[in-house]
This record gives sequence, C-alpha cells and structure tokens, in this order.
Amino acid sequence: MKNTEISELPGIRLFNLTGRAAIITGGSKGLGLAMGAGLASAGANLMLVSRNKEEGEKSAKELAEAYGVKVIYFQADVSVEEQAEAMAEKAMEEFGRIDILINSAGINIRGGINELSLEDFQKVMDTNVTGTWLCSRAVAPFMKKANKGSIINLASTLGLVGLSNRTPYTSSKGAVVQMTRALALELAPFNINVNAICPGPFLTEMNLPIADTEEGKKFVVGATALGRWGKLQEIQGAALLLASDAGTYMVGSMITVDGGWTAR
Repeated sequence: MKNTEISELPGIRLFNLTGRAAIITGGSKGLGLAMGAGLASAGANLMLVSRNKEEGEKSAKELAEAYGVKVIYFQADVSVEEQAEAMAEKAMEEFGRIDILINSAGINIRGGINELSLEDFQKVMDTNVTGTWLCSRAVAPFMKKANKGSIINLASTLGLVGLSNRTPYTSSKGAVVQMTRALALELAPFNINVNAICPGPFLTEMNLPIADTEEGKKFVVGATALGRWGKLQEIQGAALLLASDAGTYMVGSMITVDGGWTAR
C-alpha cells in the first residue's frame, strides 16, 4: 500500500457519530442504556424509548449531562403499531433525521412448555418480534429517503442455539435472526445496513432471577470461556461498529458478544 493511500484512510474517525440521531428502544436500562451511552460518547444524539416514563426521563437526563449531546425520552409500547409510528415521527420532529435504530426492547418469560400459558408465549413474541418489526418499518421510509441508515436488532445467542425451558425467548430471538437477514437484503439497495447483535449472559435485570441459581452458575456463566457474566459496557463496541461508518460493509451479520459461550 502506498503512503498516499495510508494517509487517506479515515482510521478512528470511522466511529465518529457527531450530529447523527439514534433511536434506542428499551433504552432506559440494561443493554439498551449501555449502548446509548456508547453512541452518545461518540457524539450521537439519542431518543430513548421505553414504557417506564420515570425511568426513561431519568436515564435521558443522565446521558445528556454525561456526554453533552441531545437526549430525549419517548414513552411507547413498541408492540403497538400507532406508538411505533409516533416514535419515528417524534424523532424526525426533534432531530430532522434518523440515522440509527437499535431494537433493544425485549422480555423473557422462563419455564417449561407445560408450565407456560399461550399468553406468556404471545407476550414475548409481541415485544421481541412484533416490536422489532414495527419499529423497523416505522423508520425505514425516512432512512430510504436519506439513502442511508443503520438498523441494529438485539437478537441473542439463544437465537442461534437452544436452552431448556426457554421456548418463548428462543423462538422470538430465532425469529429476530431471520428477520434481520431478510430485512438486510431488502434494505441494502437503499444503503441501509441491517445487522444484529447476539448477546450472551449479561447480568441485566432480565437475568437477575437466575444469577445465583444452579442454572445460572453452571449452564450460563459456567459455560462461557471467560467464566463470568458480561459487563454492560462490553456491548458498546459491537453497537458502535454497526452504528458507524466502520460497519458499512456489514449486511445481515450476527455478532455474538457472549464471552465464548457459543464457541463450545
């Protein structure tokens, strides 16, 4: 490679998100909030979306003060069509653009198939699958018009491999994996990159119920190569990669961030 070519490489500037606008569903806590902090640290303005207004407004204020970017909160249930559409409209009103969507809203209901109700199963599918689809559909027209954008879905290692007593969650995350691939092919002609992050065992509020159980110690943490739960900030690198110009050649990719859990 010639020196002139080296000098033209943007390097770390590829990760700069200054002036861009991101919507993060499930953004008031857990992995969503951690990814929001990562994007804000790179200069992105944010809309945090969740159902808990008090929690969401608090998180938005804290991020704005910590990183000096514009952060707003929008209350919505992502599984409701009208609320997903209103979310996108509000983001355009506030920012004039939507560059990034992170579909992080998700729930998990554990139990054997004969212990769970159809309502349990449907609740998980409504948030994890329908919500991801509705929010992606809501932002797509704006990204198409701009001829660029990044949609990042939160799948899971349990969308790639199975685990006992997780039929609702594994079914939903497997669907998110396939939705990501199909939508990536559909939107690539508009320079919209659709990819997914597949987190492994992070000690979020969702996983606190099993943190000190035999299952949590043996079949979750004990199965990772690193032998520990993931730290929330350890999801930020993957989100920054997919949200920035560093990831523009990534289409329909599944990035596992799991401490080596699926490597076994």
